[in-house]
Amino acid sequence: MKNSSYRKERMDRGIKARADDIFAISSYKEIAYLVLPRFLFIVFILLVPILGQYAGHYWQGIIVITCIIALLTLSWTFMFSVGLISLGHAVFFGVGAYIAGWMSFEFGLSPLVTIPVATVSGAALGALLFYPVLRLRGIYFALITFALPLFMMRLIEATGYLGGTAGLSRLASFPSRMVATYIIILVLLIVVFGYLRIQDMDYGLVLRAIRDNDLSVYAAGINVPLFKAQALFLGALPATFAGAFLTHHYRFVGMTAFALEYSMFPITSAVIGGTGLYPGAVLGAFLLTPLSESLRAFGTLRIAIYSLVLVFFILRLPQGLFRFIQRKYHQYERWVPIGKE
Repeated sequence: MKNSSYRKERMDRGIKARADDIFAISSYKEIAYLVLPRFLFIVFILLVPILGQYAGHYWQGIIVITCIIALLTLSWTFMFSVGLISLGHAVFFGVGAYIAGWMSFEFGLSPLVTIPVATVSGAALGALLFYPVLRLRGIYFALITFALPLFMMRLIEATGYLGGTAGLSRLASFPSRMVATYIIILVLLIVVFGYLRIQDMDYGLVLRAIRDNDLSVYAAGINVPLFKAQALFLGALPATFAGAFLTHHYRFVGMTAFALEYSMFPITSAVIGGTGLYPGAVLGAFLLTPLSESLRAFGTLRIAIYSLVLVFFILRLPQGLFRFIQRKYHQYERWVPIGKE
């Protein structure tokens, strides 16, 4: 242990010191430094279904649910990037689930047809539903999103439409569990890298500007409600896909598609992983969902344990776990004498 005449100094690694975002690569070692985290993430997520085979059908199902929550968290994070804070993300999940379920139940269509149609049409319907209130900011928009899934549940219960409280069952399924797992993993990878690409484009810059100061963007002559509607559509796509996919995975859709957990889990995963970060959204979901399932053995006590985990992350790592890992990866610490320039 160093004595009081020394202090810890945090230093950027060489490639990080030359540039923050546009890297000046000077060796194969630095290429590996940049590529390795992405490569390991892709390899890990592609090996997960194979490892799940040895863990049994239960944990194979947990892998699918984890990817579902990851897609919902990515969806929530993209909407957050334009200042649209959603407390009722289950509405997009439920709309996608019911559209796919209804098409399969009524017409016997394959998931190859129902899932793409439900994904796009559900996102478009969500954008139309929220378009009149896109001018609202902060808590006012969030409260409307929170109320809509509850309204949809009560509407289906009162009218008995779309199967009512019994739901729609005996829907078309995927050829096998492995095929279904790799489909959702492939979509998860596409969404992550697609959103990262949008973030680096001029379009993503406009979205972040709207989040930070929409009045300035208005003054620049940009149609802010139109951009918000586009962001809402793009942000809803992973959520509607997740709902449509899970409907065919379970071969059932009911009012639970609008359940509160599909609204709260994405927010919690985003907080744990790092709010506003797409890799953090995936990391949070892959930590939170298996943890939640593992704690089922504790019965009602798991809620207390789960709450303590959340409190720990909020108090000790408010920036999120991914930012912490990222900082450790891009920087190193050394001891230097106090007063050294």
